[in-house]
Amino acid sequence: QLQLVESGGGLVQPGGSLRLSCATSGFTLDALDYYAIGWFRQAPGKEREGVSCITSSGGITNYADSVKGRFTISRDNAKNTVYLQMNSLKPEDTAIYYCAADRSLRCGVRLPTPYEYTYWGQGTQVTVSS
Repeated sequence: QLQLVESGGGLVQPGGSLRLSCATSGFTLDALDYYAIGWFRQAPGKEREGVSCITSSGGITNYADSVKGRFTISRDNAKNTVYLQMNSLKPEDTAIYYCAADRSLRCGVRLPTPYEYTYWGQGTQVTVSS
């Protein structure tokens, strides 16, 4: 059973930066480089929304319009970890951030929906406030 654990959240002032990590474990016959990874966020009273995704090879990434130019997704398959670098943070970025994984997803044309991912982490809180 693949397990994902997010970390790196916290309280940051507007304009600040955070780097979220998604550590993975529990591989049996495969490895992280078989999986596409997505980052999602959910603010109170709102639906979970896709933020970014990266293909299994890392060659293709995609971003929600609201974070383009500010967030960068990357992966280190040797460390079984995916990252989300978040710069120029805004109060509207405040949410619980989740990472998710699935073997068969592509994300070059569009961000996959939450329903397309099989494995999820427990989330990490990001609060942007002065």
